[in-house]
Amino acid sequence: AMELGVKNSSVSIAFHQILGQGIDYVYDGKTYHFNKDMIEYYDRAIDKLSSKDICVTAIILNGWNEQMPQLLMPGAKKVSGANYYAFNASTQEGVECIKAIASFLAERYSGEPGSKGKISNWIIGNEINNQVWNYLGPSDLDSYVEEYIRAFRVFYTAIRSVNKNDRLFFSTDFYWNETNPTQLNYAARDVIDRFAALSREGGDMDWGLAYHPYSDPLTEPEFWDDGATGRVVDSVDSYIVNFNNLHVLTDYFQRPELLDKNGQVRHIILSEQGFTSRSATRGDVEQIQAAALAYAYYIADSNPYIDAILMHRQGDNVSETNAYVAVGLWECDMSSPDVIRPTMRKKAWEVYKNIDKVSSLETTEFAKEIIGIEKWSDVIPNFKWARYE
Repeated sequence: AMELGVKNSSVSIAFHQILGQGIDYVYDGKTYHFNKDMIEYYDRAIDKLSSKDICVTAIILNGWNEQMPQLLMPGAKKVSGANYYAFNASTQEGVECIKAIASFLAERYSGEPGSKGKISNWIIGNEINNQVWNYLGPSDLDSYVEEYIRAFRVFYTAIRSVNKNDRLFFSTDFYWNETNPTQLNYAARDVIDRFAALSREGGDMDWGLAYHPYSDPLTEPEFWDDGATGRVVDSVDSYIVNFNNLHVLTDYFQRPELLDKNGQVRHIILSEQGFTSRSATRGDVEQIQAAALAYAYYIADSNPYIDAILMHRQGDNVSETNAYVAVGLWECDMSSPDVIRPTMRKKAWEVYKNIDKVSSLETTEFAKEIIGIEKWSDVIPNFKWARYE
């Protein structure tokens, strides 16, 4: 991260992993216990990143935890298809646990003297429009978002009471309009609308969106031709919103009902996206991956409503790579499925390192032929580097 010169980073903090023994924390007269080894791992990472003026975003997750059932919704059952579970803010004990753990993290990573670094952004859950990442159980949209925002508000109050300038986000995937929603997945647009309405009803919070505009499908890196499927169109009614039509998202957030209480467009970060260097149909497409990264970065950087873009991931993951989702900036040791061992930098690493330097246009010159353009400003409105083309 340091060598890449990044300005933003993210860490995933799962409650079921950080609870344990070794560190005691008293909150409202109750003592909570944290896993010393895990917390010290986060201490080292967050302190090192924030000490270099890298903005740290924490993704807060709720894994299955039989030792702390109060963090899970009453009657929750372990489900094979669920990676994470909804936070329980429906019982007093659940609320108390969320408040205590959120306060512990906010204090520890407040950036104040004696703290262990600084977390500036907090994403509560992951891709909440799909219950694979935030399992509650079959539920209609209104009930589901009501449960989620109840927990979000507990986090919001606990974290902002410690650090009033921290920003809190919820996350969605790129399925903007879901043509066949079930009681386990919902359109990102519908979740956003319902969250905004409930936030206003309960006392509007200063919330933001963490969006994931991957290419469609993930197994091919070219997002600029995604419109050929009919799933990505230049309209608010598009099934998918990704880099091909990203302005649809930011245009939508300029609607009066989505503005914050000061009449400003809310903060939007692109907290997870990547482009595969291994195609399901063509094999090695490392050059196309690098071109896609350059194009996506320029699109985000030239959009005044995008605060940050965070790539998933630094190094390839073996299971993802085997599924043709080799989105890392480094290749990995494919003989080591349980541990990510980077082996060789890809072309995308060089592009990402130099994309915001004076050599940016020189670094990305190769991409124009791949994409089929003569000038970036021909395809990117308000292209920030236009005067240098």
